[in-house]
Amino acid sequence: MAFFQKTNNAPQENGRPIIDLRGVNKFYKTAVGDFHALKNVDLQINAGEFVSIIGKSGSGKSTLLNMITGIDRPTDGEVFVNHTAVHGLNENRMARWRGVNLGVVFQFFQLLPTISVVENIMLPMDFCRTYPMREREKRALQLLELVELGDHAYKLPTALSGGQQQRVAIARALANDPPIVIADEPTGNLDSKTAEDVFKLFNDLVAQGKTIIIVTHDSGLAKRAHRTALITDGEIVNEFVAQAMPTLSQEQMLWATRHAKKQTYEAGSMIVSEGTNAEAFYIVSKGSVEVVLPRADQADVVALQLGAGKFFGEMAFFHERKRWASVRASEHEAVEVLELRYDQLDELLNQSEATRDALRQIAEKNRIENLQKRGETK
Repeated sequence: MAFFQKTNNAPQENGRPIIDLRGVNKFYKTAVGDFHALKNVDLQINAGEFVSIIGKSGSGKSTLLNMITGIDRPTDGEVFVNHTAVHGLNENRMARWRGVNLGVVFQFFQLLPTISVVENIMLPMDFCRTYPMREREKRALQLLELVELGDHAYKLPTALSGGQQQRVAIARALANDPPIVIADEPTGNLDSKTAEDVFKLFNDLVAQGKTIIIVTHDSGLAKRAHRTALITDGEIVNEFVAQAMPTLSQEQMLWATRHAKKQTYEAGSMIVSEGTNAEAFYIVSKGSVEVVLPRADQADVVALQLGAGKFFGEMAFFHERKRWASVRASEHEAVEVLELRYDQLDELLNQSEATRDALRQIAEKNRIENLQKRGETK
């Protein structure tokens, strides 16, 4: 059943993401001094994306969630959600705004035990007055059908299993048809079969235009979202670093994120040229690049295209520090890359032999393919 209005979830306004955190810092005062819970966090999520936020206990996941939902405010920085400056709302406006724009699913359900399931779902509509009173029960029943609990509408929550209560909590989060649904450890207290059902429901909601964010400690579940934001010690690990070198530890990914230098190249411009001295390893973070090989007495050939999360410069790192090919930005758009100097890459790989081995194998495979495409032998 699909009865959500996709107009609520239209493409981001003027190209802006539906969630946009810019330079967010959060300090908490403690008996031993200020605790830096979030450190210069930048995070952008587009409308219609399914994003997981993952990190160890105490990494800053809950604080990040509180910034997005407006439950807490940044010490400095800006938080825009559905084109509203959340960090600037007063408490009265915040509650009303949150009720219309966000649906929040809590780990422990937080259903009121003394009223029926359908009445629990009607509560957000009552608070925000988003639907005429005569329509609220009908809509709540429709939502229960969506989560396959229509037969349980007039039971008390305590009569339902944990998995059923979680689905009621999801239906309640959808009551006001918000464009964004945020779920905090939504499968943490569920068995694997029920957790799978809940995850399928989230996928169905994304297909209907919702933006879904789940906060989880389950890395397997997180990887099934469209994107994963890894947070470590209050900092967001660059997702493209994580894609390029998944065998690094979280701390090593964070080190690479801190040291990588962001570079932007105009469409069609050359990034590196074959035969030149090589000094850096590159990870594509926006747009795409073309790897270009010259061929004797023939036109140069575009050997392959590399999109976000792919990398180049690994062959020169392991073989003679000379560029084996030219790489240029795609002719259609500017490209952004993350640059790690070879001395920085070497320092990183000294901490992760598995990553060194993985990159070495890729470099050797690409070297052989490079020679074959030129018509040369190994």
